[in-house]
Amino acid sequence: MSYSGKTALVVGLARSGIATPRVLNSLNVKVIANDIKTCDQLEDAIKCLDNPDIDFCLGCTPDNLVEKADFIVISPSVPIDSSFIQKAKSLGIEVISEIELASRLCKAPIIAITGTNGKTTTVTLTGEILKESGKSTYVAGNIGKPFIEKAMELKPDDIAVVEVSSFQLEAIRRFRPFIAAVLNITEDHLNRHKTMDNYIAMKARIFENCRPDDWVVLNADDPETAALGTKTNAQVVYFSRRKELQRGAWVQNGMIILNLGNGNEIICSTDDIYIPGSHNLENALAASLMARIMGVAPECIADVLKSFKGVEHRIEFVDVISEVRFYNDSKGTNPDASIKAIQAMKGPTVLIAGGMDKDSSFDELIEAFDGIVTHMIVLGETADKLIRTAKEKGFEKVYRVNTVEESVIKAFSLAVPHSNVLFSPACASWDMFKDYEERGRVFKSAVKALKEEAE
Repeated sequence: MSYSGKTALVVGLARSGIATPRVLNSLNVKVIANDIKTCDQLEDAIKCLDNPDIDFCLGCTPDNLVEKADFIVISPSVPIDSSFIQKAKSLGIEVISEIELASRLCKAPIIAITGTNGKTTTVTLTGEILKESGKSTYVAGNIGKPFIEKAMELKPDDIAVVEVSSFQLEAIRRFRPFIAAVLNITEDHLNRHKTMDNYIAMKARIFENCRPDDWVVLNADDPETAALGTKTNAQVVYFSRRKELQRGAWVQNGMIILNLGNGNEIICSTDDIYIPGSHNLENALAASLMARIMGVAPECIADVLKSFKGVEHRIEFVDVISEVRFYNDSKGTNPDASIKAIQAMKGPTVLIAGGMDKDSSFDELIEAFDGIVTHMIVLGETADKLIRTAKEKGFEKVYRVNTVEESVIKAFSLAVPHSNVLFSPACASWDMFKDYEERGRVFKSAVKALKEEAE
């Protein structure tokens, strides 16, 4: 459809909410920009959007703005059951997400990756493999720059690798990736989606428009994810670190094997993968499979797997102080992610956890301590819940603090030489921070300050 001359209501002025009005303006679209936050709270965003074709309606809900729009673009933070969306639907006004709009404007094939955990690492790794092979590749989504920011510039021979969340998938209509991957599905965001069935259904939307010449990549080891293979018309391939497959990507005799119908291809030994942890082996299998679908040679895939050092805020090594190693896993925003981080630790570990409550259970987190976690420091909105769960599970060495800086000092006082301090909150960051990145930077700054003091 042509957007020229139309009026768009853009709701939510976070990252994608800033990029979207700019792109719409370039398409000759009049924009009404709305956010529940006030002008003072959004000063930086407004400066970025200094354009006469943007009308700001701030500090209010958008219910009274709906009739003024030809279509509405919502931020991932806006729930799909919001009253203004129901009003728009009743009036026949289209409501879409930023990734939906971006995909309509993008001429390049899209690799879209979702899952409860591992998205950022897998998106980054896939992008690095494609770039190393010489393919013009743009990595976007929740990982950094919004997809919409680059979509119109991409050419048919480019590739877009996009991290996609369940929140973004709530408002798609024609979004159709060439490769859609679901890495895993575990309990998360139930404060938004209410039930696991709703959450799973939202993840499955990533491939609802895929056709027989498209591909869907799924985790054979994750029951909820594997079951989605019957719900698509696309070509389905699986990856597994636990069992041998006839087709897809798997581990056999300690080697990564790929097969897309032309015989087995050896990529490299699992010991060659630079980033630690069984969860990262799964990420490597998925990335290798997607890169091979795009025609990347096995040798190139192997080279990147051997050198890729991971992403910031995901089991990121920070420093050593008095033989205690500090790791920043601020991207551990749910219990399953933090369990994987704990399992990746070698040696006794002091865990720092806590943050915004997403209605998650912490039972499995505490059970995963399994002699690895010696003490837990808690903070944030979920501190009481973590303390209560730990004590119910018989784990008594729990200490409450008020800030990340205090948590670092307390954790160091409890750690012994040759042990670890792991900052993996198992919760969202929004009770205390703008996002997990800010939270991670605060942790790293606190570690740096502690080291300077120790020296």
